[in-house]
Amino acid sequence: MPVSDLDIAPSTVGEIIVMAREGDTMQRQLHQFIADLNDDEKASLTAIAWVGRGAFEAEDFAEALATARAEATTPTESYLMGMPHLVENLEAGLEALGYDVSDIEDDAL
Repeated sequence: MPVSDLDIAPSTVGEIIVMAREGDTMQRQLHQFIADLNDDEKASLTAIAWVGRGAFEAEDFAEALATARAEATTPTESYLMGMPHLVENLEAGLEALGYDVSDIEDDAL
């Protein structure tokens, strides 16, 4: 069963994954898309990436979320877009949290 305390719609994460896959052609749009998210969405997005990267376990998502909120010192869009393997981290994070990534990405296309 998927984690229910995400403050971002999985479909929004799917849109970010699709845009990030496009590379340089979507850089500006992706940067603005993330910048336009509210603070709760940005914290959830960061926490999902951290779970996917292995910095937190899925069962520690609440802790990852609290850490993302507390440590948000640089713009989220700059932080995440500078993260190596952002797409893979977001996909792995969603999977670990119980979401079907292929369905989410298909919906975002």
